[in-house]
Amino acid sequence: MNYILALDQGTTSSRAILFDHNGQIHSVAQKEFTQHYPKAGWVEHDADEIWSSQVSVASEAIARAQLTTQDIAGIGITNQRETTVVWNRKTCRPICHAIVWQDRRTADICQKLIDEGHEQAFIDKTGLRLDPYFSGTKIKWILDNVKGARKMAEAGELAFGTVDSWLIYNLTGYDLHITDPTNASRTLLYNIHTGEWDKELLDILGIPDSMLPEIRESSEVYGNTSGNNLGTPIPIAGIAGDQQAALFGQMCIEPGMIKSTYGTGCFMLINTGDRAIKSSNELLTTVAWKINGKTTYALEGSVFIGGAVVQWLRDELGIISSSSEIEAKAASVPDCGGVYLVPAFAGLGAPHWDPYARGLIIGITRGTSAAHICRAALDSIAFQVDDLMMAMKSDSDINITEMRVDGGATVNNLLMQTQTDILGIPVVRPTVQETTALGAAYLAGLATGFWSDVAEIQKQWSVDQRFEPKITPADSDKLRQSWTSALNRSKGWANEV
Repeated sequence: MNYILALDQGTTSSRAILFDHNGQIHSVAQKEFTQHYPKAGWVEHDADEIWSSQVSVASEAIARAQLTTQDIAGIGITNQRETTVVWNRKTCRPICHAIVWQDRRTADICQKLIDEGHEQAFIDKTGLRLDPYFSGTKIKWILDNVKGARKMAEAGELAFGTVDSWLIYNLTGYDLHITDPTNASRTLLYNIHTGEWDKELLDILGIPDSMLPEIRESSEVYGNTSGNNLGTPIPIAGIAGDQQAALFGQMCIEPGMIKSTYGTGCFMLINTGDRAIKSSNELLTTVAWKINGKTTYALEGSVFIGGAVVQWLRDELGIISSSSEIEAKAASVPDCGGVYLVPAFAGLGAPHWDPYARGLIIGITRGTSAAHICRAALDSIAFQVDDLMMAMKSDSDINITEMRVDGGATVNNLLMQTQTDILGIPVVRPTVQETTALGAAYLAGLATGFWSDVAEIQKQWSVDQRFEPKITPADSDKLRQSWTSALNRSKGWANEV
């Protein structure tokens, strides 16, 4: 058994990747699935389609590698977090579409809970804000709005799970209803200090505890796939939400180690060891993983618009024809020419949390060109990540010496150099960019003995390129001040017009 199979269930597609003992990719299969937008601000998935797409790419990845399930030592699962599935235990089928993490339909529920004075209890126990982003209010909405749901839930007939739970439930032939602390910590229902579902929070939201999965560790053998799915039973042995899996895949295993993922948005996590640090800068406190009885914590910050600003330049402004074109165009000018772009298209995420902010471009002169706007767009990604870094330094009081990066936008060398210049610390891009799936594979491989220990895995992590700062701290501070000035002009705009 020479391979680990990672199931990477994302927001727009399901993927399966086979890794060998050296942590190298052996084969990949991917399949997109349908996005449903029934109303403005609503985003849904068909959980059955998630399942069918995931199991099909798993089979495809194995077939492409000309292997059988007997070659697979274990399965690790990583998943889009917070997305909420509720199913009937008798029929084993969902009672409605899954409500996706992006969905905003529970904003009024969150506001009502805040008005009733409950927010501090959720922050203190879960490390999260009361926001529609998380699973708890989504479950409440389903129980209150799907016909017969609350009655069935109170009778013990319904089960809730994040996507990891749903996949494992199906993979094991409806035998296991489990999750791990990384996913549980994104529900608004899990006390990150006690490591248990919290009765007070369940009562506030009106959610019966009979719906909840059993919480297991992030790396252990939970059970085997059923023979009806992939053939010969395979141990399922690792679970982690996507951002935590990327932190582990980047081998950020010591306190102070930090990674940033550059995708549609940007997600930064810093390992804070055995300390669940309460943020004073509007970051989230979350579980990084739990292994061998030890819980590791992290601080997390999210930027809503990262790589999506490049898509905007391509699709809406039309000043580039492909995303890959932006690097050369932005590099054709020495700097942004005094132009700053704040991509607050959907408000601002951490550490600002301003839903009323809106995008702006400022500093335009007669000499401003499309290249300057492209350069300002890339700069905006780097500045937003820097905002998160400054907040994490303040909260953690940890000396951060480098940042590891992954995600599609990290292929842009100009962006990475800009990022290191603004941060003032090295930015390190690893050889294997599929760090989310790799993290899930590592968790499963540790549990099955495929890898002997973390020390063995650490030796596999290798650098593709290391970017070092080329400007002085004083110059970096000047750029940061100009960015902050532009950022402040964007705040609250939707409330003013």
